[in-house]
Amino acid sequence: MSTDKAKIAVLVSGGGTNLQALIDGQKSGIIASGDISLVISNNPDAYALERAKAAGIATAVVNKKDFATSFDFEEAIKKLLNERAIDIIVLAGFMCILGENFTKAYPRRIINVHPSLIPSFCGKGFYGLRVHEAALAYGVKVTGATVHFVNEIPDGGEIIMQRAVEIEDGDTPEILQRRVMEQAEWKILPLSVEKICGEIVRSKNAK
Repeated sequence: MSTDKAKIAVLVSGGGTNLQALIDGQKSGIIASGDISLVISNNPDAYALERAKAAGIATAVVNKKDFATSFDFEEAIKKLLNERAIDIIVLAGFMCILGENFTKAYPRRIINVHPSLIPSFCGKGFYGLRVHEAALAYGVKVTGATVHFVNEIPDGGEIIMQRAVEIEDGDTPEILQRRVMEQAEWKILPLSVEKICGEIVRSKNAK
């Protein structure tokens, strides 16, 4: 029996703009080899959950505060992923660092989008506006976004896709953040998801 589509889970914490880019990418046919089957948030108030519900996607909340240890928190997420036979996990503004126990369970199956051209302005402590503040403070003329595989090292996995964004006079961290999202993150994340989903489907059908 041939497999049509890879099952995608998206992990979120906040507004869900990258999730929306994925939903739009699926609707427009950019993501043709995958289906967003589940959205998991560690924040019960994340607006991303509303975006998922509006698109008819199943949602779940796994709040870290409800668990005694990070291991238990990660095991609860794994249980949901396994129940739905998820093939690929996309971190879209997910504000929890996943430990080695989790990442090793899904080799080359977890991807993340980071708002810089890795290896610049990445790793522990570099997230959100901090990345853009650092880029502007350093005076770089070009920044961008990177989609990469996730391993036990923050922002340390193999790069899948990058797109550059020029820094302009008068940029603030907020202005730059928005432009990196619009010109890079929202473009390369759906393309990267389709690339990996296509590889997953082909490898399943080859068996």
